[in-house]
Amino acid sequence: MRDDRVYLRHIVESVDIVQRYLAGPDGGLDERTFRQDLRTQDAVLRRMETLADAASHLSDTLKVRHVGIAWRQLGDFRSILAHGYSEIRLELVWQAIVDDLPLLRAAAAAELEDDADHDPA
Repeated sequence: MRDDRVYLRHIVESVDIVQRYLAGPDGGLDERTFRQDLRTQDAVLRRMETLADAASHLSDTLKVRHVGIAWRQLGDFRSILAHGYSEIRLELVWQAIVDDLPLLRAAAAAELEDDADHDPA
């Protein structure tokens, strides 16, 4: 688990940053800003690429504990973001932001909390 901690922290931090980038005036996620603002898209896509990369480095033991997360698709998503710019579909990215990022963040935070509860130091 110790090796996973750095990646888990990066995932939590990255999801939080994406949510800050997309925070609307009412506190919810602002899809309109995401779709219309190229800078916001670039920032979000870059952060999602790096968090997907971090997720790819997590141990299989950890991934097995969270079967509700589509780990393989997350890796595929990273590859598309890194190499397939013409293949990026913003509606699918938005769906991942709304549906998948909260689950990923919750799993990463739970792992960090669980590890802290069992850390003898």
